[in-house]
Amino acid sequence: MGDSRTPPARHYEKEPGELTQPSPPVGAVPPVALTIAGSDSSGGAGIQADLKTFTVHGVYGASVITALTAQNTQGVRGVHAVPAEFVALQLEAVLADLDVKALKTGMLATAEIIETVSCTLSSGACHQLVVDPVMVATSGDPLLEPAAISVMRNQLFPLARLLTPNLEEAAVLCDRPVAASRREMEDQGRQLLDLGPQAVLVKGGHCAWDESEAADILVSASGSEVFTAPRLDTPGTHGSGCSLSAAVVAHLAMGHGLSRAIRLAKAFVGVAIAGAQGRPVGRGRAPLDHLAGLNADFRAVEDDES
Repeated sequence: MGDSRTPPARHYEKEPGELTQPSPPVGAVPPVALTIAGSDSSGGAGIQADLKTFTVHGVYGASVITALTAQNTQGVRGVHAVPAEFVALQLEAVLADLDVKALKTGMLATAEIIETVSCTLSSGACHQLVVDPVMVATSGDPLLEPAAISVMRNQLFPLARLLTPNLEEAAVLCDRPVAASRREMEDQGRQLLDLGPQAVLVKGGHCAWDESEAADILVSASGSEVFTAPRLDTPGTHGSGCSLSAAVVAHLAMGHGLSRAIRLAKAFVGVAIAGAQGRPVGRGRAPLDHLAGLNADFRAVEDDES
C-alpha cells in the first residue's frame, strides 16, 4: 500500500479560489515580517502592498508607518510625514514584543526618519534587512526629500542585507546616467555595494532597451546573478517595487536563502502583474493583483524552484 501519511503543508497548496492560507498548528508561531514604510491611501503600494504580500505568503506582517500619502493610481496629492520620535516609538514597540525574522524599509520620507530608523536597527535587532530606497512614486511624484539621500547612503545602507534600487534610483544614488545595458546595471550595483550593503539587486523592470525580458541583477562580494522574466506590456505596475521587496522579506522570514528568495519573489510579482490585466483598479497605473499569487500557476513556479 502507498504512504497514507499527510504531507507537510506548503504555501500555495490551496485550490484556486480558496484565498486564505491554512492556520498554523496550535502552538506554532508563524514567521514575522516587518515593513517600515509609508501608507498608500489607494491601497496599491507602500504599507498596504507589503501587508498583502506578507499575508499571501503565509507570513505574519507587522508595520511601522513613516508617512501618510493622499494618492491614487493617477498620482500623489499630498504627503504627511510622521514625526520621527513616533516612528521610533512604533518600531521599538514592535521589536520589543514580536520575533521579527526579516524586515524592509520603503518610503522613509525625511532625513530625520532615516536617522531614527538607522539608529534603532543598528543595535542588531534584525540582520535580515531589505532596503528599498523609495524616492519617486510610479506616477513620478517625489517621495523622499533630497537632503535625505546622503543620510540613507551613509547610515541605512551599511545595515542592509539587500538593497533593491530600480534603474532611476540606482542612477541617482551613483550620480550617473540611467543604466543603458545589463553591464551598466551591474557596474552601478557594484558601486552601491561599496556603500556597505551585503548585496544589491538592481531592478530593470522599467528599462527602455530590452523589450522582451525584465532583468534584475544581483551583485554581491561573491559575484553576480541575473534574474529574468518575460516583459509584460501593461501599465498595471503600481506597487510592483514594494511588492517585490516585501516578497523577498517574506521568503527570508521563512528561512530561504537570498538568491532563492529573490527568484520566488520575482515569480510572485510577475504573476501578480499578469493577474491584474483585464480587471484594472482605478483610472491610472493599476495596482497588482496580490491574490493571483494563490493560484495554480504560481504554485507550479514554486514547485519548479524547490
